[in-house]
Amino acid sequence: MPPNNDGFLHEYANINGLRYHYVRQGSGPPLLLIHGWPGFYYEWHLNIGPLSEHFDVVVPDMRGYAYTEKPDLKPEEGYRPADFAQDIRVLFDHLGWEKANIVSHDFGAVWVQQFARTYRDRLDNLVLFDPPYPGIGMRWMEVGHIPQIWYQLFHQLPWAEDLVGSSRKATDLYVRHFLSHWSFDKNLWSDEEIAEYVEAFSQPGAIRGGFNCYRAAFRGRLATRRRPEDLHAHAHPLGRQRRRPASSLERQAPRFLPQPHFPKGRTGRPLPHAREARIGKPSAHGVRAK
Repeated sequence: MPPNNDGFLHEYANINGLRYHYVRQGSGPPLLLIHGWPGFYYEWHLNIGPLSEHFDVVVPDMRGYAYTEKPDLKPEEGYRPADFAQDIRVLFDHLGWEKANIVSHDFGAVWVQQFARTYRDRLDNLVLFDPPYPGIGMRWMEVGHIPQIWYQLFHQLPWAEDLVGSSRKATDLYVRHFLSHWSFDKNLWSDEEIAEYVEAFSQPGAIRGGFNCYRAAFRGRLATRRRPEDLHAHAHPLGRQRRRPASSLERQAPRFLPQPHFPKGRTGRPLPHAREARIGKPSAHGVRAK
């Protein structure tokens, strides 16, 4: 069960046959906040309050994460971006939202790009934090970048979740490493905040659910490499006719890729009609203000 002392209203919904957990606060234009990995609704806990002064803020745990149900499906059958995009669409229906603003981070930015392609008429404005994008191409696997993505390869191993979930201490060490490593201020996260992450990832199946997103992504990339025409077809992840504003935000430091994330040339601009911006050094992996 999620904490009952965090000051948020916790609600549940049946989304595509899964029991979805989300928090809701405020009133105004609809605003959906989508977490990445390692994340869940609590990733936004310092942002929900201020944003709720202006928006109807809804923050879910996505399928496979924290306090939402984890489908017992193969990664390539239940943890694809299309599966998450459909969950977002059904969540909109449950909330009675015709369209909404979305702010997404990390893997959330992957799922939301799929949502924008598939359900573009349901999107008002879109913000992507640290958005992975297919146009990065093989630079993602360059030798100099491997030390920053080793965990994505580790997550492919069938025993990875057993090792990370072997004890709460092991889960703590794993999650704490990434929250610290991806933060400019290595002491940004308090022990109390880390404990919330450990509790969330100690829920049955939660570690596996997060890892399954990486497994689905890698298997999808292999399938795309076998069919080069598919990569070209997805050169513009939000579609050529999209006209609603989109923003792409990156952390200023550290900058892991040796070249800009967004390539130019044959693929053109990856997010048509989008703006790219950088957010300041105090930001962490996990959209957090202090």
